[in-house]
Amino acid sequence: MTERVSCTPAQAWALVTDIALPARYSSEVEAVEWLGGADRVAVGARFRGSNQHQALGVWRTECEVAEVEIERRWTWNVFGPEGISATWGFEVDPTRDGVILRQWGRMGPGPSGLSVAIVAMPDKEARIVANRLTEWEQNMRANLTGIRESFEPKS
Repeated sequence: MTERVSCTPAQAWALVTDIALPARYSSEVEAVEWLGGADRVAVGARFRGSNQHQALGVWRTECEVAEVEIERRWTWNVFGPEGISATWGFEVDPTRDGVILRQWGRMGPGPSGLSVAIVAMPDKEARIVANRLTEWEQNMRANLTGIRESFEPKS
């Protein structure tokens, strides 16, 4: 997902590196907290997310920052019982009149909460994955729209 925002790269970076940002806009993320004394985005820093979903229930994720390019890009891995279950990232690309923000997510390579549903209904795997990706898209759109609106209030 991408969103054009009228702000500086530093302003965008301050928001996309706030790990609590998704809790303000996402329909799933309820809270996020740093772990092990971490207090900012840095490679190796860990954080926990508390999540809820009508069909999937309530769960927590343990995440670790994987990459950081200051004011440009950061990524984090979500760990499940068998390794990385997803990777997420934010990117900031400067333009002449602001920035283009990008948020993305990638499932796998390890199993996730969807794995139980897929094992139970292997004939519906494509639909299960497509539905989950649609939900991810909606939450990423909410995050990026929320950021844009913090700089450009609705008309």
